[in-house]
Amino acid sequence: MQFNDYPYERINTALIKEQFTELNAKLKDAANATEALTIIEEIQAIQANIETSSTLVSIRHSIDTRDKFYQEETAFWDENQPIISEWINDYYRIVIDLPFREELEAELTPTFFKIIELQLAVFSPEIIPLLQQENQLVTEYNKLIASAKIEFNGEDYNLPEMTPFAESGDRSERKAAQEATTAFFAENLEAFDHLYNQMVQVRHEMALKLGFPSYVEMGYARQKRLDYDRDDVTRYREEVLKHIVPLVKKTYLHQADRLNLDKLYYYDLPVSFKSGNAKPVGGVAELTDIATKMYHEMSPETGEFIDYMTKHQLMDLDARAGKQSGGYCTYLADFKSPFIFANFNGTSGDVDVLTHEVGHAFQIFESRWITTPEVIWPTYETCEIHSMSMEFFAWPWMEGFFEDASEKYKYDHLSEAVRFLPYGVLVDHFQHEVYENPEWSPKERRAAWRKLEQMYLPWKDYSDNELLEAGAYWFRQGHIFSDPFYYIDYTLAQIVALQFFSLLQQDKTEEAWESYLKICRIGGTESFLQVIEAAELESPFKENILEDIVFYVESYLQSVDTTQFN
Repeated sequence: MQFNDYPYERINTALIKEQFTELNAKLKDAANATEALTIIEEIQAIQANIETSSTLVSIRHSIDTRDKFYQEETAFWDENQPIISEWINDYYRIVIDLPFREELEAELTPTFFKIIELQLAVFSPEIIPLLQQENQLVTEYNKLIASAKIEFNGEDYNLPEMTPFAESGDRSERKAAQEATTAFFAENLEAFDHLYNQMVQVRHEMALKLGFPSYVEMGYARQKRLDYDRDDVTRYREEVLKHIVPLVKKTYLHQADRLNLDKLYYYDLPVSFKSGNAKPVGGVAELTDIATKMYHEMSPETGEFIDYMTKHQLMDLDARAGKQSGGYCTYLADFKSPFIFANFNGTSGDVDVLTHEVGHAFQIFESRWITTPEVIWPTYETCEIHSMSMEFFAWPWMEGFFEDASEKYKYDHLSEAVRFLPYGVLVDHFQHEVYENPEWSPKERRAAWRKLEQMYLPWKDYSDNELLEAGAYWFRQGHIFSDPFYYIDYTLAQIVALQFFSLLQQDKTEEAWESYLKICRIGGTESFLQVIEAAELESPFKENILEDIVFYVESYLQSVDTTQFN
């Protein structure tokens, strides 16, 4: 069955409530672990059905945000998911209180219990109206972003379609493209400010109702952070500022030299070479064929996986009017099917989708043996290890995607991997400031962003762009609106992925792949630091690890003669 044939029918909430009520009562009276696990299997089947239905709606709505049917279904789920959460949380409370927890942990994993304890801490029936409001606000943000219709060079484009112009080798064109894109955000400044202000107030109110001092603490719990706290993150941000920012400064100085520019402005940053960035050969069909060949050659496991994805048409990759911006990977539990969503635009980002999002999808494909829904996916920062590491495992096949520009792509890809780290911690730091100061006005938030931007990204010069100079760049960062505090995760995972890169550079490919495959199969049955230990790599929080990262990244970059790219 192909994805378009996957059936969707709105769930019967009254029936589901009845089923949960009956099964929760039985579970509470379970005489032993065996009896409890039999009941839990029934509950898990209901959970899988709920998640599959809501995910189908989410995918199909993002594919065409203008579709009236899925607009209505999205509204249904925005309203009802918080209500369903109450019934699931009743199940969690009962499981935690059962007298044979040790036996249950052997089957459900200790991580399951840690996760549901956090889930119980961030939910109460009292906040259901606020959760519904939060869902509605996120939907409004996604619709606003998807509505972008940017007139440029006599044509209309959405936001992803503007990326190739922003990477133009013609400086005047890329500047004009950035100005046209910024104009969309300027025209909708009040709407973005209003939406985010409402989100902050709703989340702050939720946190106070649940007994948290601020949404920061609630946000950490919602992100299922099992191994580390805000103090660890603060120290890590300081290490990035100390070790990574100076390295990134150097990369931009080299870039300015390559472009023969005395100074880089914000619109110059996306263009790495005077001859232009590496561009992939072909569109969706061609690149998918190349990726299929690559994954067959990479390993038997990836070959089986990519055949499954293409056979069932589980990737929607081309950019279209009305399609939601961005990219993601998700999972349809009832069909045991990953799904990849993206907006191809003719840039190297298209290939990144076929490695990064495929890394996510491959992990969930390898974790389908796990029956406990809460631990099929790992926690967020662990998820990103699989995606970011796959980007590096794919390096030997880049010639297929880029032909004679493959070395140019790899140089730029590694540069961007390390350049991303300061931006990632900036997004995290900004959100700490916002939720610690919920009374801030929109103008104060924008000022805080610009101040932090000047700290972590001192190379960003917006002197001729009033809106960006005032601190509005973050409007385009969807995570800030829809998934607060989900961003430091990418940087933590990047540190782990760069360790895989180091192993690959030392010709330890077989060792690295076995380690990677092992942690894909672990799924979410272990925590972030446990997964890193299983991979025999180092924690991003370990002292001096960022110095090591700088050493082997800089060693590679210095070994490349970039004059060949111009």
